[in-house]
Amino acid sequence: MSKDIIFKTNEFVFSYRVAGILIRNKKILLQKPKNDDGYSIPGGHVSFGETTAETLIREFKEEINADIKIENLIMVGENFFQRGNRPCQQISMYYAVSLYNEQQIPLDGTFQAKDNFGKERIDLDLSWISLSEIHNIKVYPKNIKNDLISLPKQIKYFVYKQE
Repeated sequence: MSKDIIFKTNEFVFSYRVAGILIRNKKILLQKPKNDDGYSIPGGHVSFGETTAETLIREFKEEINADIKIENLIMVGENFFQRGNRPCQQISMYYAVSLYNEQQIPLDGTFQAKDNFGKERIDLDLSWISLSEIHNIKVYPKNIKNDLISLPKQIKYFVYKQE
């Protein structure tokens, strides 16, 4: 049984997620499932008893074999969207992060990773996307693009409700 903080009923899903904003040379590292055309910030679901920082460090190590340093919390988001046929409400913490060792992962282009979501294994593409090109791609949550281009100097709170 997963210890991830995800509550599912027949009608709704609630999840608690953390994500790491990794920017290098004016490019941001984003992830995209192979069967999707939308990108998101790498991270994962917080597990019971785990801090958000511990979760983020674990997720980067498990998914892309990278050791990261947590810089600071910069955004908190409430995201409402459809997960399959059920509405989902997700609380997310977004941290600025950096790499301890820049030789652990490719620093340009696209590379592959895998994620486990429950019993499902998801193939991911991780891509370095130029911040100047971010408006040309689909990014989830949809209202986060401007904040990624000029990261907030103080903690920002946002809500995104899918129409």
